[in-house]
Amino acid sequence: MLADAMKRPAGFMAELDESLVWSAILLLAIGLVMVYSASIATAEAGRLTKFQPTYYLVRHSIFLGIGLAAGFAVFQMPMHRWQQIAPWLFAIAALLLVIVLVPGLGTKVNGSRRWLRFMGLNFQPSELAKLAVVLYAADYTVRKAAFMGSFRKGFLPMAAVMLFAGTLLLWEPDFGAFTVITVIAMGLLFLGGMNWRLFAGLMLLLIVGFITLVLVAPYRLQRVTGFLDPWADPLKTGYQLSHALIAFGRGEWIGVGLGASVEKLFYLPEAHTDFLLAVIGEEFGFLGVITVLGLFAWLVTRAFAIGRQAARLDRSFAALVAQGVGLWIGTQALINMGVNLGVLPTKGLTLPLLSFGGSGLVANIVAVAILLRVDYENRQLMLGRAA
Repeated sequence: MLADAMKRPAGFMAELDESLVWSAILLLAIGLVMVYSASIATAEAGRLTKFQPTYYLVRHSIFLGIGLAAGFAVFQMPMHRWQQIAPWLFAIAALLLVIVLVPGLGTKVNGSRRWLRFMGLNFQPSELAKLAVVLYAADYTVRKAAFMGSFRKGFLPMAAVMLFAGTLLLWEPDFGAFTVITVIAMGLLFLGGMNWRLFAGLMLLLIVGFITLVLVAPYRLQRVTGFLDPWADPLKTGYQLSHALIAFGRGEWIGVGLGASVEKLFYLPEAHTDFLLAVIGEEFGFLGVITVLGLFAWLVTRAFAIGRQAARLDRSFAALVAQGVGLWIGTQALINMGVNLGVLPTKGLTLPLLSFGGSGLVANIVAVAILLRVDYENRQLMLGRAA
């Protein structure tokens, strides 16, 4: 496959959606710069980082390289192969979600058991699970197309599988990842032709379920109440959000300048991961935030456009995968931005393609590479060539 790729003509890039490629590249570049800017003070002061200011930059760069190599590799795989391995990939992801809960195997950080340690690096199975859910839900919807109007034959089997995966995520606990995979699965079932009345009823049940999950867990309820009024308790439940809002306020229209953020100096927790957007807002102001928002909006728009084109070419699985990637990246980015801006309760979700986090970065790049593969096959078919 690699040899075939090297023989491709110089105009190969013209056979891809260049605007999609550049939007992803710009997000990755912004992420690399901002992870360094947001983490330098923390890295300099930490024993675990050996007081090296470039600690997070180096690690982010390594994962970025791994992600790009993985993305190039998966781009070579035709979409029909992805459809064949989708159930197996989901089974592997589910197995890893079980393993991470085993004491002694899973690594516990800040009260959550979400990581597996491998060769000195932490791997987060929930990130693989998001990719696996996109592929599995797309394959399931295509296979069960004739039963999408049936609760028992169409929805129930998928619901049982997602409930199993969701329960594992809630045990970690990782409510953010649970929310994302739920949106992906439900979104693809709807796009695949689920009866709208059935879908509306299920959405109502999901809303009730989410409210119940919040009410039965005191820490989730505290996050909701803290999000509604962060200034009521700015030193405890509202601490992260209040400092995020201070960062946006300091940035105003054009920001205080790259590297000049004050909030990243041990005031704003998780500045290089969950709250990276707040640092972007402080250093580049409204202009920086709207640029990032625009890049995500374009990437998601192109994902759905590529999916629609695949559907017009009777490539149902590829169409749903493209739209599933759009749902994944769009939902996670929207939640992260909402948390940073104080319009959603605090959730442990990173900003796709930007935030520090090796597993998430690699998974996001692989997802974009698969999206580009769908686009590439669409263009080949429209040119009368074999995909």
